[in-house]
Amino acid sequence: MKRWLAVLIFFWVTPALAADVEFQSGITQQMFRDFSEEAGAVLLYRAVGPAAPLGLLGFDIGVEATATKIHDGSDYWKKAIKDQNPPTYIIAPKLHIQKGLPLDFDVGLVYSKVPDTNIQYLGGEVKYAILKGGAVWPALAVRGSYSQLFGVDQLDFKTYGLELTASKGFGVGVKIIPYAGLGQHWFESKPKNLSAGVNLNKESFSLTRGVVGARLQLALFAVTAEADYVEVPSFTLRVGLTW
Repeated sequence: MKRWLAVLIFFWVTPALAADVEFQSGITQQMFRDFSEEAGAVLLYRAVGPAAPLGLLGFDIGVEATATKIHDGSDYWKKAIKDQNPPTYIIAPKLHIQKGLPLDFDVGLVYSKVPDTNIQYLGGEVKYAILKGGAVWPALAVRGSYSQLFGVDQLDFKTYGLELTASKGFGVGVKIIPYAGLGQHWFESKPKNLSAGVNLNKESFSLTRGVVGARLQLALFAVTAEADYVEVPSFTLRVGLTW
């Protein structure tokens, strides 16, 4: 766990190379599709937490960073980035809040600005706990999500997700809560305001996401580490307060 935290903190505090999205002359439709699939792994909504509901008075407020390993040596990234020198990892710091509602529903919002780029996005979720979980039974929840890119003049990008997550807590006072999930995400990637000589069309597609993670809970303080895979791997570290 200490090694995981050290790696993610390094990603968080290390500035990314400048990587404004701006499509270059010579990019093909297939390159745009390949770029869009990996960009989707950066921009989709991540709940970063277990399945159990927060409860009517519950809040989960935190900051987090997701590091997504892209194929930075590929032509489709070089042709999609202004300086044609993409970083190996795209690092997205985020502000994240989730609120419990009646009837075992939760809602959540996230905002992210990728450093040294024009990439910003907002996302949201609605989660329903099919099983609350207990001493014997795990918690089980279904989640619908949405995210929207903004700040990029040449790209309109949306994601939609539907996931199933299971989790089981262990311990009293200090708790460890492993969780895992599987879901399907749908993407709409639409180029716009393209430079002269660049001709691209909208791409729509879906990808499967698998995720594993664990939360360490000490009273109100929580640390969550998560790894997931959607075309490329991503790693997330979250710290915050939950009650």
